[in-house]
Amino acid sequence: MIMQSGFTFWNFLVDVFVIFLFIMWIWLLISVFADLFRRKDIRGSAKVIWIIFLLLLPYLGVFAYVLTQGRTMSSRDAEAAQEARDHLRQVVGFSVADELSKLETLKAEGKITADEYAKLRAKLI
Repeated sequence: MIMQSGFTFWNFLVDVFVIFLFIMWIWLLISVFADLFRRKDIRGSAKVIWIIFLLLLPYLGVFAYVLTQGRTMSSRDAEAAQEARDHLRQVVGFSVADELSKLETLKAEGKITADEYAKLRAKLI
């Protein structure tokens, strides 16, 4: 019996795909844990139950969490991003009034159009 050994292109593709799936799995697990610890709407005991479930049955736990809590995960992410943005603006000294005056100056100088001015003003307000 002759066994052919060696590294083929198909072995390489399968290995790359498996590594990709593993990295995606780790990313998903970290996202679920981050969302779980960030939540303010559930008590600590419920978080402990989720953590035990995620540690004992990781695949089933992550899929169950995403299926049951997936709709609100994105809203919590957006909320956290907005809080971070507001905190940064507060620390840096961002003022909406200052930014509006800068926009008016840019519009008066002709560097932005009225449509661009309206869009940027709507974002600020």
